[in-house]
Amino acid sequence: MLLAEVARVSREVAATSARSRKTALLAELFAAAPPEEAGLVIAYLSGRLPQGRPGIGWRTLAQEAPPAAEPTLTVRDVDAAVSALAQEAGAGSAARRSALVAGLLGAATEEEQAFLRSLLSGEVRQGALDAVALEGVAAAAAVPAAELRRAVMLDGSLARVAGAVLADGAEALRAVTLRVGRPVQPMLAGTAGSVAAALAALGPCAVEEKLDGIRVQVHRDGDDVGVYTRSLDEITGRLPEVAELARSLPGERFILDGEVIGRAADGRPVPFQEIASRVGSRVDVAAARRTLPVVPYFFDVLAVGGDVLLDLPVRERYEALATLVPEDARVRRLEVRDPAAQEAEAVDFWAETLRRGHEGVVVKALDSAYAAGRRGRNWLKVKPVHTLDLVVLAAEWGHGRRTGLLSNLHLGARAADGTYAMLGKTFKGLTDEMLRWQTGALRALATSDDGFTVRVRPELVVEIAYDGLQRSPRYPAGVALRFARVLRYRPDKAAEQADTVETVLGRRHAP
Repeated sequence: MLLAEVARVSREVAATSARSRKTALLAELFAAAPPEEAGLVIAYLSGRLPQGRPGIGWRTLAQEAPPAAEPTLTVRDVDAAVSALAQEAGAGSAARRSALVAGLLGAATEEEQAFLRSLLSGEVRQGALDAVALEGVAAAAAVPAAELRRAVMLDGSLARVAGAVLADGAEALRAVTLRVGRPVQPMLAGTAGSVAAALAALGPCAVEEKLDGIRVQVHRDGDDVGVYTRSLDEITGRLPEVAELARSLPGERFILDGEVIGRAADGRPVPFQEIASRVGSRVDVAAARRTLPVVPYFFDVLAVGGDVLLDLPVRERYEALATLVPEDARVRRLEVRDPAAQEAEAVDFWAETLRRGHEGVVVKALDSAYAAGRRGRNWLKVKPVHTLDLVVLAAEWGHGRRTGLLSNLHLGARAADGTYAMLGKTFKGLTDEMLRWQTGALRALATSDDGFTVRVRPELVVEIAYDGLQRSPRYPAGVALRFARVLRYRPDKAAEQADTVETVLGRRHAP
């Protein structure tokens, strides 16, 4: 399939807010795509590269390349070029990577070039998410969306199932089943503003500690153990402690869902960033195990023996988990059968969880099934809301539907010497109205514009919500915001009233 078709649909999907129209556009594209290319088409529309981010800077992407007069570039051509980029390393690799990008851009039309630059930089955000893509595949293959959704849940890959169903129709869905050794997409939690709100929404439920570690799915079949991340990457060799625990359990065949954390000398959990370093591809596992041992805690079981448990309610899955995993390896939980009578107890459990150094809680309806790959309303996470008033230091020009608008904000806190220390960037939380307003406001404050980033006088204050802080050598304060998003602008505040670096650092170890 020509990349021009993918770029056109991406542009048209970005231009419409109607889900039905998005689905129709995608269905038309998938029906025209060869089944073996469906995975690439879905990945590109969702802004993903199968090879991962290629690490190409804007200087390389911005190089001049006269566009092709007619579209000839195919998605397979792009895939081959990105694979070649991913393999480049060592002396002279920067020049070779630049030449590969130049060749790819030179083979593309002007519209394809714009799409490629967004795709390679990770800036494709046009709303063609997996949920809508799934509906488009269902329409193209003339199969029920619910059956396709379950097949994707069991297989773990929309791209793989899409290729099969587009080639063989409904028959392909019947061949998909949950298998030990093949990870499935994890169930995700929605958000509630408070424990009381979560109890009111769910009724009888379980309140579980939310650990800030690495989500893992552990598969065991006899002595064979596989450990997979939330993104379904296998990391078994990097977490030998998890594999050892799995082999010590009484079951011979199972799939567990859980979290891996590390603990400091005082027993409190270490920051997520340190745990994430344990699964790095270049880490000396033996040395890392000595300096930062990890501990897995499990909260769900998807299969035991030959039985698939996905459709069982939480209460029954937990009973199965308790027979398989000892209490000290299970996530701490409180069962709430009478939400009205036990609300105070649940709130106390949440407060104690925070004191123990964890993120918050996940509240789960006791009668809910396991909806793999979905962020439903049967699981609700409750975390404390942290906010800061920060100063905008710069903003980056947007791409896709945000072309022509200043989008990604550079955020800073007041330093002791009167300057502003950058704490991170975010484009999340910005409505269309906010984007238009901030583009005008920031252009009026601009001190420079290199075509990608507009630097501004530090005068505009914005209220930012964030989930926590992590160590970062990239920024002068040594920390960065995690999951920052814009709440509102504060025109009532002068930059001198923004939060200080001292305030930020003081929150670093707060529960």
